[in-house]
Amino acid sequence: MSRYRSASFTDHAQASVAPDEGRLQSAAATPMWPAGWRHAGVTVLTGLVSMAAAAQDASPPAAPAGGAAPAPKPDAPSQRVEVTGARQTDTDERRQSTAAKIIVGRDEIERFGDSSLGDVLKRLPGVTVGGNPGRGGAIRMRGLGGGYTQILLDGERVQGGLSLDSIDPEMVERIEILRAPTAETGARAVAGTINIITREGFRKRLNDLKLGFGIENGNTSPGASWSRDDKWGDLNYNVTLNTWSWRRDDESLVTTHSLAPSFDEIERTETTDRRHGLNFNARLQFPMGEGASLMLMPFMVFSEGGGARQSDADFTPATPKDVDAYTRSVGDSDSRFMLARLNGQWRQPVGGGRLEVRGGLGASQSRNGSQRLQFGSDTTQVVEDTDSQEQTAHANAKYTLLLGESNNLVAGAEVDLGRRREDSQTRIVFNDQLRYSSDENLRASTQRWAAYAQDEWNLTPQWAAHAGLRWEGITTEGDGGDTLSERNQSSVWTPLLHAVWKPEPKSRDQVRMSLTRSYRSPTLQNLLGRYNVSSSAATGTNQPTSPDSAGNPNLRPEMATGVDLAYEHYLSGGGMFSANLFYRRIEDVMRTVTALEEVPGFDDPRWVARPQNIGKASTQGLELEAKFRLNELVDDAPPVDLRANVSLFRSSVDSVPGPNNRLDSQPGGTANLGADYRWPGLPLSLGGNFNYTPGYTTRLAESQWLIQSAKRVLDAYVLWTVNPGMRVRVTASNLLQQDAETVSMVSDETTDTLSPTFMNWRVQLELKL
Repeated sequence: MSRYRSASFTDHAQASVAPDEGRLQSAAATPMWPAGWRHAGVTVLTGLVSMAAAAQDASPPAAPAGGAAPAPKPDAPSQRVEVTGARQTDTDERRQSTAAKIIVGRDEIERFGDSSLGDVLKRLPGVTVGGNPGRGGAIRMRGLGGGYTQILLDGERVQGGLSLDSIDPEMVERIEILRAPTAETGARAVAGTINIITREGFRKRLNDLKLGFGIENGNTSPGASWSRDDKWGDLNYNVTLNTWSWRRDDESLVTTHSLAPSFDEIERTETTDRRHGLNFNARLQFPMGEGASLMLMPFMVFSEGGGARQSDADFTPATPKDVDAYTRSVGDSDSRFMLARLNGQWRQPVGGGRLEVRGGLGASQSRNGSQRLQFGSDTTQVVEDTDSQEQTAHANAKYTLLLGESNNLVAGAEVDLGRRREDSQTRIVFNDQLRYSSDENLRASTQRWAAYAQDEWNLTPQWAAHAGLRWEGITTEGDGGDTLSERNQSSVWTPLLHAVWKPEPKSRDQVRMSLTRSYRSPTLQNLLGRYNVSSSAATGTNQPTSPDSAGNPNLRPEMATGVDLAYEHYLSGGGMFSANLFYRRIEDVMRTVTALEEVPGFDDPRWVARPQNIGKASTQGLELEAKFRLNELVDDAPPVDLRANVSLFRSSVDSVPGPNNRLDSQPGGTANLGADYRWPGLPLSLGGNFNYTPGYTTRLAESQWLIQSAKRVLDAYVLWTVNPGMRVRVTASNLLQQDAETVSMVSDETTDTLSPTFMNWRVQLELKL
């Protein structure tokens, strides 16, 4: 049964869509954030506290030559002495890093028993996830999507079309978040970098099995994962394997209001999607003697599924003039995705330093097919099939040299190579006659070369600095078959400087400062000039809210100059408080703009969405974070672990008139409030998290707007430890089930999409074998 509201927050089907600014602001329902804070800048950093100890037995005194050891005296009994060492905790590593860094370890990753990595990331400071609650989406730092956030997997760029939603949290050892770029991690990080580290090699023997079962809107989603850490002779290994399956039923209500031609349309759509998959990753570590080691890291993702779709549309007037549209449609689809990657790493002491060589090969394939029948006064069939393949190779070398006790020099070089093949077919048949046919055979390649050097040193007990310089060059070539080959080249220099100041050498307070240069490069899809006709070609119309699309081979990369300033205070019990400011000034902003163009093969101009460089922009923000145990601050309070973060964002694009001329997809902020509590005397832990992202309006061009509703997500969990080898975890996600609404306005046409969301219950049995 549908759960649509009786009225949406903007009733475009009944009202004129003249772009009145006051109406746009009220439609967004965006809370008023504090005004007057401009030109601000940097990051917020988080950490977890967990101390692991390694014991070492002290040897007893050697026996005197020629005889047995004397008996111990009564007042001096023999003792076993344990010397404890420890790996740095996540909080310690964050605190001691010169470059601002957040580290999220296993405890936080597995707390809610999430089945999606996006659900883990959405609770972190300054991170937002696009899409509807429970459906995943693009990962954004500081509210910026579209390539402003650099996503790495084990320090390497994510390639081959891999989505983070395809990675099960059980495969992840930790998550590293850098708010400002460094020369080593790369400068394609205007908003920041998220580095996903898969399960690391052997530290202690582990053999874990987790069995999960989820329920959403009457549909089940079973899953299982197995992790094993152990040794086999000199070989240390870790293996993680997980499998999953789900079915999802979704609904949407799309209201379109047009002035030229004049009509209103309401379309109700129901979809069913089914998908299952298998993921695998491992780390195999071979000690080679004298500080040398070899590591192999295979990684594989496989998923396939299909779906069905049906819709009904009502028009006012019943037979719109100049519109030949369908009133009912049915369709189905199927898809398959495979990715395999093998990375290797060699470490070897060389000349007083350490040489690290990494490399890898990867291949992926994605197949998608769909068929749709549209019924009205006429019958239209739309068939689309796409088969894409991508092969990648990368290699890099890094040399680290310790100069004295407080100076660390790093230099390296990198190369990434990629080849992509995409074959697509589109057939549009109108009343049994072929209306449109397209066969695209795309061949493309990319080459990226980089070299960098960085130096990290402690100037005084109170001052530490980190300076780096990086050069990157990118060449992209594409051949669309019947079109001319296209080639794009770009190169950038990015200097980077970070510093940390402590009022006292052993102070729990510190101030971070960064001055950086970063960039955002065009994607392969944005660069290639191939032209895609929207399915509206079947009816002979071309609408501004569903335009054709095309690339732009002349796109230039965006360049950003950034300033970051952060204050951090660490508590003795492992908690912390931080306040961060950031500012970015961006040149050659890329944006997809919809406009009328003369298109070969068509008599009339058509609406085309094409990426363009549109000038300069700026973004700034304030990020606040707190993590502590309540009884650290309040006497006699219960030992509740609290975590809270609030991030406020603001941006403006110079060439677009205001208000609301913000960068794409950037809300006014985001906030999280969470708590965890372990019940005294019971093997019971429980907790929850509330995530809020306000609604916002984005003015994309003079006559183009996008409006997004607010997002409120409440999650909770209960963990029962049956015995040391068995736990049961129950998680409830998206308890508020808030509807999601998006409004697109282009020229004289407005489309309002309203979708309900659903609660998800999940039970997970966790076994130590």
